[in-house]
Amino acid sequence: MTGQNTETRLDRGRRMLERIDGQAGQAVIDALDGIAPDFAQYLFEYPFGDIMSRPGLGLREREIATIAALCAVGNATPQLEVHIRAGLNCGLSREEIVEILMQMSVYAGFPAALNGLLAAKRIFAEAEGEDLS
Repeated sequence: MTGQNTETRLDRGRRMLERIDGQAGQAVIDALDGIAPDFAQYLFEYPFGDIMSRPGLGLREREIATIAALCAVGNATPQLEVHIRAGLNCGLSREEIVEILMQMSVYAGFPAALNGLLAAKRIFAEAEGEDLS
């Protein structure tokens, strides 16, 4: 059976997460190891192995949607920060990320947009090696 794709959902998810987030995504998975390793496997398989690897949208477009959704949720700052980093990894500029977050003020409200912008500021400073404390 040569030439047959034997990549599992888990393998595909691991590959996609590394491509999108580098090591940042792995840190989330590692943090779950002591409490819910099955949940970590679900994170690999469903969002990254099934959804993020679908055809139809590129990673850049998927990160635009993800950043907007996480900002709109309003209570997912750690995940928003991971995906702001991922957006930069997938070719979004800082200006584009700021515009995505400002757009959310119309649909998710000013508090959600403000929190998103402050998260972006932290990630941008981290990328520059700045200390905001």
